[in-house]
Amino acid sequence: MRLLKEIIQEILESYPAEQRFSLPAMQDMQRRLGYVPREGLEATSARLGRPLSALYAMASFYKALSLKPKGKYVIRLCDGTACHLKGEPLLLSSLRGELGIGAGETTADGLFSLETVNCLGSCSIAPAMMIGDKYYGKVTPGSLSALIASYRKEAAG
Repeated sequence: MRLLKEIIQEILESYPAEQRFSLPAMQDMQRRLGYVPREGLEATSARLGRPLSALYAMASFYKALSLKPKGKYVIRLCDGTACHLKGEPLLLSSLRGELGIGAGETTADGLFSLETVNCLGSCSIAPAMMIGDKYYGKVTPGSLSALIASYRKEAAG
């Protein structure tokens, strides 16, 4: 893979050197790198003339941006009202046991990241979760364990 610095530079050069392009540049870093590295914030600050503190504030405010690498598989567990009432707390506990991490953390092997979200818009299939771009509904602790095992198997090749 190309050097991180080269990728960041390529992203920044695709935008005019104007402060209003700070967020789109960071969104591109998130898409391409899986997170917004400190080097990315520093380079954005230098290129676009935006204070590093302002960029950090933006990157830490928007949930779509992460300042640390996420796992290969990002699990988003819905904590909306319907999901909560239909067993989300039990699923969160099961995920903690299965993965050994809590919400906002990534497994040591870099395979999974766990996030809780306010709503996935899937109340009819509560409790719901996503792994990557795939939705899973009416999840139970048993089906959850099998699902995690299938992603581990996929990752192992």
